[in-house]
This record gives sequence, structure tokens and C-alpha cells, in this order.
Amino acid sequence: MNAESLEEAIQRSGNVVELLRNSPAKPTIFPITPEFTNWRSEQRSWRETVALLDQSHHMTDLYINGPDALQLLSDTGVNKFANFKVNTAKQFVAVNADGYLIGDAILAYLAEGSFNLVGHATVLDWVQFRLETGNYDATIERDDNSLVRMGAPKIYRYELQGPSALALTEKLIGGPVPDIKFFHMTRFTIAGCQVRAIRHGIAGQAGFEIFGPWADGERVRDAILEAGEEFGLCQVGAKAYSTSPLPSGWVPTPVPAIFTDGTPTEYRKWLPANAVGSLGGSFASPNISDYYVTPWDLNYGRVVSFDHDFIGRDALERMRENPLREKVTLVWNSDDVADAFRSLASDGLPAKYFDLPKARYAFYQVDQVLAGGAGVGLSFDCGYATNEQAFISLATIDKRYVEPGTQVSVLWGEEPNSAKPQVEAHRQVEIRATVAPVPYSDFARETYRSN
Repeated sequence: MNAESLEEAIQRSGNVVELLRNSPAKPTIFPITPEFTNWRSEQRSWRETVALLDQSHHMTDLYINGPDALQLLSDTGVNKFANFKVNTAKQFVAVNADGYLIGDAILAYLAEGSFNLVGHATVLDWVQFRLETGNYDATIERDDNSLVRMGAPKIYRYELQGPSALALTEKLIGGPVPDIKFFHMTRFTIAGCQVRAIRHGIAGQAGFEIFGPWADGERVRDAILEAGEEFGLCQVGAKAYSTSPLPSGWVPTPVPAIFTDGTPTEYRKWLPANAVGSLGGSFASPNISDYYVTPWDLNYGRVVSFDHDFIGRDALERMRENPLREKVTLVWNSDDVADAFRSLASDGLPAKYFDLPKARYAFYQVDQVLAGGAGVGLSFDCGYATNEQAFISLATIDKRYVEPGTQVSVLWGEEPNSAKPQVEAHRQVEIRATVAPVPYSDFARETYRSN
């Protein structure tokens, strides 16, 4: 039996918002060890020593090869491709015909005519559809994450992050680290295995993302663990890893703009219904387009290039004249967060439970941001950051409220409670929040994001 398509599910439900809000799909799952020590110490490692994060299992890889591979990416992505060269990488961003975000992923230029697009499946599905339904001389090899794939991944992928990451890398390769820029790639040898490395940063820290054939992964990891003892290396499990976007300012899964006319009906017929996630949070509109964001809402305007034709170009040219919102960090009021926790041990209906360290309870988390009782924006990923000793979220809000120090609030919890398995009976609470810069990490904001 063929799986139900997204379009069939929408027609059956009658309303996209209700379909997603009551979906049993879980938030993002990282199929690795939850904790190697404890998530607090593991979060501290990328700020104080060096962290090893295993990215081999939770992301999807799309390998695009052929004479028209670059043309496919250029036709689909908003980025500048004229100066894209082998051994570089970029944050690939795609929008629909109306200019609203479909998603983003990391795009690596491996060799002439050979690319690796890696990240959440949202934007990878879109690129695959464009190839399969377009006239491109290119092929795709897809390596789904370990929750979907049968067997081992094609490659291992490790992150070394933190103040000692470069010193550890020098020890591993027996010499100076190649002097390469952010999002540039190089090769070196670890434990007799050749690895490729992207100069990269997550969780607001510097380091390398290293990858190679899966068969070499255990040997490379063992070498990293042995050499890392000197530097206080800490393996980071799923719980801490899930919070790494918070200090670096990346919103992992905004609602993709694939449910309305800006994206072809043929795509929704092509896409299985189970390929989209659940919707949660206090923002409540019956119109799914109200949940969409533009590149400027998430500070992706810097990567939009109008030097080529791409899907959504005309719409983005109109939008750029007057972007209405901007991405910020919201630091939630500690007393209000404590009151929400206290309600769990008090009489009456409690507030929505805060899971720790990541409190997000839906794949697409969208909470209402308020100022003076009126809606002024949307809050997305949320959780506790040990290094900042703060509960924070990433949000996009009206430009008149983006000055650091501005006071707003986040409405936490759903009303009415949805049928998602992660949602228990609860009441909504308003939690005060202070606007702060994004990325919240000083290092990320002042170093690699300023380049």
C-alpha cells in the first residue's frame, strides 16, 4: 500500500493547522546516547574545554552529482553561487514562489559536479523533488538518518568544538592546523585515515566538522577520545546536543512554506504525509501561512543574492524593501519560569511542563510573543543554557522591539490543549522575557558570524 501523501492528508483533515497541531510526530530525535556524563557538564565542555558531538545519525545527507548539479542548486537556492568553489561550504536557503522559507541546510562543494547537502529533510526533500520533476542532468543519492535508514550511515560526521578544539586537532594530525576560513574545507590524516574537515562552529564555539567513510569512523573516534584526555574532552549526548542551536542563534525547524499555493500541489502529492512534523505552541491562527517566516525574519537576508534567477526571487525583491521582523534571543524571566515549575507541585491545573534542557515539545514550536498584551512576534526553539545560566528562546519579533533590553513576554502552553502525545492537561502562562542579541554567545556573534 502506498503511503498517504501530504496533499491527501490535507484534504482528509480539511485544515492544515489542525492536521499538524494534532500530529503524533515527535520533536527532533537524536538517535545517540542521551548523556555520557550529564547534560550540564556536557554543555559546559564546548565553552570551557572541548566537546565531541556525533552528527552521524540524526541528519539526512543528499549527494547531488552531475553536470547540472550546480544549476539545480542555483535554481532552487537564494544564495550566491557565482563564486562557489570546490572545498567550500555554505548555509543553503530555499524559499517558495511567494518568498517564504522552506528550509535551510549545509551545502558542501566536494568536487567538480559533486555536492553534499546535509541537514533536516525539509529542504532536502524540496531539492530532490525539483531534480526528479525538472530537466537536469544530475543524480541524487540519499542517505536518510538512522531512524529511517536500514543499516549503517554512508559516512561518519563528528564535531570538535570549544576553546581547545584546535589544539586537540593539532595533536591528532601531528602539526599545525591548516589556516582556512570559516566554511572552507581541508583534508588531513587522523589515525592513518584521511578525513575531510569543514572549519565550522556550533553552540557558538570554534572548531572543525570532520567526516569520512563510515568504516573509518570508530578508528577516528577512538583516536580523538585518546588524544582528547589531555584537553578534558567531553562526549556530548543527545540532551545537551539538542540545545546547541540556542547560544549560536540557529532556528532548527521553522514551519516550512509548503502547504499553500506558493508551493506546487504536485510537491504535496509527491511528499509523504509522515515527512512533515507536528506543530505546537501558543501561537494560534487557523491559517498556516501565518506561521511562515521570510529569510529576513531569521536574519538570512545576508545570504540572499539577486544575481541569478531562482524560485521566489521576485517575491524576495519586493520583501527586501521593508522587512518587518528580526531574529533575537529572548531571555526568559527566572522568577516566572520558577513559578511555572512550582505549579507542578501546587494545587490546581499546572502550567505546561518544561522538559530540560530542551523544552520544545513539537517539531515546529511556535509560541506567541507579546508586548502590552498584543502579539509582536513568534518564539521558536527554547531551553536551558548552562553556560549562560538562563532559559532562552530564539524568536523573530517586530523591529520596534528588537533593541536589547526591551521587555516582552512569551505565552507558554496551548489553548485548547492539542492531541499530541507530548501535551498533557495544562493552562497557559505568560512569562516575561528580555530581548538580547543573537547569537547570544559573544564568541559566535563577534567572531565567525561577523565574517
